[in-house]
Amino acid sequence: MTALPSLRQLRYFVAIAQELNFTRAAETCFVGQSTLSAGLKELEDGLGVRLVERDRQNVAITPIGMEILERAKAILASSQDLVEYADAAGKPMSGTIRLGVIPTIAPFLLPNVLPDIREHYPNLKIALREDLSANLLARLVDHQLDFALIALPYDTAGLLVKELFVDEFWVVARADDPALKGKDIHLPAKMAERLLLLEEGHCLRDHTMQACKRSDIRNADGVEATSLLTLLQMVESGMGIALLPEMAVKGGLLNGTTLLARPLAPPAPKRVIALVARASTAHLEEFQALAESIEARFKSSPRISRGSRKSFQRV
Repeated sequence: MTALPSLRQLRYFVAIAQELNFTRAAETCFVGQSTLSAGLKELEDGLGVRLVERDRQNVAITPIGMEILERAKAILASSQDLVEYADAAGKPMSGTIRLGVIPTIAPFLLPNVLPDIREHYPNLKIALREDLSANLLARLVDHQLDFALIALPYDTAGLLVKELFVDEFWVVARADDPALKGKDIHLPAKMAERLLLLEEGHCLRDHTMQACKRSDIRNADGVEATSLLTLLQMVESGMGIALLPEMAVKGGLLNGTTLLARPLAPPAPKRVIALVARASTAHLEEFQALAESIEARFKSSPRISRGSRKSFQRV
């Protein structure tokens, strides 16, 4: 019978894959390089496959090693969740939760929600990280984050997903822009050609293109915004128009500008704000509490509507 790999062996392998350097990998694991190399060899011998190729200059992960790497990360994350679950069983709603939030949500949602969390759960601390969706989910899987607040649609396969509320898109333009004329604002192809975008990596860029049912929108002269503030500056300078989430508009993003925002005629394009976690999370009670706090804060908004009240989804 093939010997099962140990968590120690898997940890060594993941460190090597992340560093692509045996010396640095050994340092991150607080062991000597010979111990690290021996652990990797034990893992390869036990599995009967070559995971790492190396010479004096380079370290590379084999194709089968890349597949095993993802499984190793999941096993390590689940084992850590197990330890945290046992530790938290006697003291729920305390300690520190590491929450990741995308930039098009963080400044508009967190100032409203975090005071409620502090008031109701004074022993619970939330450590924040703002980043793009892909980076947040990678950190979530690697156990560097506990939860992430993102916008759907986005690939969340294998994660615990709680849809919170619907956030519609509004058209933002200069006051004299023809796009704002008329009783109802639509998004015809001619208007879509004038849409300005965030740079690649922002899910808002993808949602904007989905709203236009196009995948080939390009900003004029290839210029793309790195943030919502830059996007507004581009619109204000007359370069085009933009679609912005309703929460950003109502959160005061246009304050200090001369721009106007109007909702699109139904059915308006939208995104769904969701809280996600690992399926094996040890912080299910905190997950539920944070989700309920966000829903309670936004459910009374006259325009921002709640998502479905269905239970958590494992997809």
